[in-house]
Amino acid sequence: MDFSFAEITEPDGPAGETRFPLIYAPRVTVPRLYAAVDWLKASRQLLLDRLERHGVIVFRGFPIAGDEDFDAALGVFKLENFPYEGSLSNAVRRHRTKRVFTANEAPPDVEIYLHHELAQTPVYPTRLFFYCEAAPEAGGATPICRSDWLLACLRDRLPEFVARCERLGVRYINFMPADEDMESGQGRGWRALLGAGNRVEAEARLKSLGYGWSWFDGGVLRACSPALPAVRTLPGGKSVFFNQLIAAWRGWSDSRNEAKRSISFGDHSEIPDEDMRIVAETAEEITVDLCWQSGDMALVDNMQVMHGRRPYSGRRLVLASLAA
Repeated sequence: MDFSFAEITEPDGPAGETRFPLIYAPRVTVPRLYAAVDWLKASRQLLLDRLERHGVIVFRGFPIAGDEDFDAALGVFKLENFPYEGSLSNAVRRHRTKRVFTANEAPPDVEIYLHHELAQTPVYPTRLFFYCEAAPEAGGATPICRSDWLLACLRDRLPEFVARCERLGVRYINFMPADEDMESGQGRGWRALLGAGNRVEAEARLKSLGYGWSWFDGGVLRACSPALPAVRTLPGGKSVFFNQLIAAWRGWSDSRNEAKRSISFGDHSEIPDEDMRIVAETAEEITVDLCWQSGDMALVDNMQVMHGRRPYSGRRLVLASLAA
């Protein structure tokens, strides 16, 4: 098979600079999806190797037109599907195919702040796929931030905070409705999140995962995670600021939750607001906005890169798939 039509271009950058994100775009028009899929198959290992270095790869100008095409394109990477149904994701999502769903059904004015996908739970995916079915009129970028670079900055600016994160870990507290709350970025109900039909089944699932819990009026469930690592060391020896602290501290606010009360150190001690302010500001300094074009597909290393969602206006459809 001749793959010459699928030669790639990369953005210019200083010699030795790690491009973030790395962008692939065909030099000529690729006429059919099967041609792009063939190129992805042939390039699979190269792309996964480069993902480890660059953290995010964007495929721009490929003939991916809709959820079925997206499903076919991501399938060539042969990564195990991480299903939404069995996950502890707080986000409300809608399935398009068995492994493709909407990224988040929260209203467009709700900002979703930087986080590693499902880092607030004991079970999380290692890689993420996104696909832009429709770009918004304004806003709606996906901010991305290298958490290994962030950790290096925080070791200089907040050494005691980082030491406590490493020594104690962190906990997350979330008040969940019984059913969906479509006004919240964390609006998934506990029945769906825990796969439970009643309180007894919910408590059994929480106990198996090491969570604490209590019940409130209206069927609201308060769940407190076990102490989870806030800093992780990856197999190659790289250390990353792997958590959901920024997203929780800045954004877990709705009719049930108060953001700044949603996190603590693993010993239940308070995380100072001033430390979190510096963490959030430092992350924003090194964050890059991925501004979507319709048809874009992105592959994200969830272990190295945090992501979020800027507010937007107009119609924005970004689909997602998680991989173990």
